[in-house]
Amino acid sequence: MDLFDFLAQQPPLLIGTVFLLGLLIGSFINVVAYRLPIMMERDWRRQCQEYLHPDEPMADEARFDLLVPRSRCPACKHRIKAWENIPLLSYVFLRGKCSACGTRISLRYPGVELVTALLSAVVAWQLGWGWPLVAALIFTWALIALSLIDFDHKLLPDSITLPLLWLGLLLGLETVFTDLHSSIIGAAAGYLSLWSVYQLFRLVTGKEGMGFGDFKLLAAIGAWLGWQALPVTILLSSLVGAVVGITLILARGRDRNIPIPFGPYIAAAGWLALLWGEDITQAYLRFAGLA
Repeated sequence: MDLFDFLAQQPPLLIGTVFLLGLLIGSFINVVAYRLPIMMERDWRRQCQEYLHPDEPMADEARFDLLVPRSRCPACKHRIKAWENIPLLSYVFLRGKCSACGTRISLRYPGVELVTALLSAVVAWQLGWGWPLVAALIFTWALIALSLIDFDHKLLPDSITLPLLWLGLLLGLETVFTDLHSSIIGAAAGYLSLWSVYQLFRLVTGKEGMGFGDFKLLAAIGAWLGWQALPVTILLSSLVGAVVGITLILARGRDRNIPIPFGPYIAAAGWLALLWGEDITQAYLRFAGLA
């Protein structure tokens, strides 16, 4: 009996293992959420300079990507040691402070690690061992990273949404979550549905109600789950987005003209649809008296 067979026969051990893996991935997601937008901005500046000033030499920049340089304290630039970067535990041992200067470490970092671990464990609990679990974990981690970046920068990077979309279509070849026919229609319908809303809103108000990244994210969810999951995904994302938006306006006096990122709500709805989409749909139909 190999390790995978053993995990398949021991659900609690599988869930615990995935939880620990989720902690590690959550730590990496923190890096992605912080560094990827900076990497994109650098790339945009480089492209602009190449286009506007093609004859000028490019300025030398230190390497900056998801691996280099090593993480540092934003206050004192202290290089984070390995023992200071253990998910959750390091935050507890350091009492939430930098070991060098004592500056408070944001609760967001251990929070993302814990949420990623918990959501990963829920996926393992629901799906059990198998290739659908591996795929669903990738789906979950990508949605968390996209949500954080969109919340911070009102941006959903193509470098995450497009590979997610193509992976969903490839999974359709093996009917992991849906068949290829439904996956292709789901990708097209997911994109076109929000694109149509965007065009109609712009025609009526003269403003852009959402970004193109939202279209691509819903297209990716449609590719993963099929067109059948789109109604419940759109319904859930719109409901949660409306509730949160109204709450922010009433509780914090937030200007209604300040954009609220829609990507996190689409991501949350897509994740719920992955695990409980059919149950949610049936419950809604019974509530509406249609089933």
